[in-house]
Amino acid sequence: MDQQAYNYDKIAKAIEYIVANAKEQPTLNEVADEVSISRFHFQRMFSEWAGVSPKRFLQYITAGYLKDRIRESNNLAELAESAGLSSQSRVYDHFISIEGVTPQEYKSAGKGLVISYGFHKTPFGDCFIAATERGICAMAFVDEATRDFQLIELARKWHYAIIRPDQQLTASYVQRIFNPAQQSLEKLPLLVQGTNFQLKVWEALLSIPQGAVTTYQQIAERIGHPKAVRAVGSAVGDNPIAYIIPCHRVIRKEGILGEYRWGSLRKKALIGWEAARQDEEYFAQNQAVLK
Repeated sequence: MDQQAYNYDKIAKAIEYIVANAKEQPTLNEVADEVSISRFHFQRMFSEWAGVSPKRFLQYITAGYLKDRIRESNNLAELAESAGLSSQSRVYDHFISIEGVTPQEYKSAGKGLVISYGFHKTPFGDCFIAATERGICAMAFVDEATRDFQLIELARKWHYAIIRPDQQLTASYVQRIFNPAQQSLEKLPLLVQGTNFQLKVWEALLSIPQGAVTTYQQIAERIGHPKAVRAVGSAVGDNPIAYIIPCHRVIRKEGILGEYRWGSLRKKALIGWEAARQDEEYFAQNQAVLK
């Protein structure tokens, strides 16, 4: 296990313990003991990963905090605009393009396409990513038990495509996705198989800024189908491109995070990490204004 994987494994276990024992408010020593490392090492590891203390991180994933965030995001269009292009997260979102395959291309199941794939480390565990010349067509968080499944699933969806490993090519995508310093103004294209309804849902997900959350009902209203909440939930669950299409930012109206295709614990990590990053960015911007 490399250092990044080791760190995330410890952090995930710590988050799980903190959430399970939230009422008791475990001390830093207790959390560090739970994950079998020293208090000093754990505090440094967690702060480097999240940018905040474990106690502050917990606040970002409580139902009360998340319900407040839902109220702030009643209008997704206004929320996206208010984030502004000065925000790093909105720059990133504005430079993602999503393209659906045509009905004929769907029937041909990838015939004539070359798909390159790779497995890489991320701040949230290992990921599988696959891309064609037209854009990223699959991304998922994986562990040892699900790596082979992702390849099988890719081959099922794109049955007639040429599928080959290419760690160097896919590494360049992963750097752009997870390392803010590597983000460029070049479009990050996505190529997906989906119905028109699914594409509308996935496009709506792309409008949710980093650090924000919304509900299935709000997504349904955004795409003009306010009564199709259940269908929206299915489309969110069928998202083929983890993290980039941020289905993790959709939660239940009660402020409960709910399930996540790649693990409810990882969803807690994603939501808390993004909220901490957004607060950090907001603070930095306001400090700059004060100067």
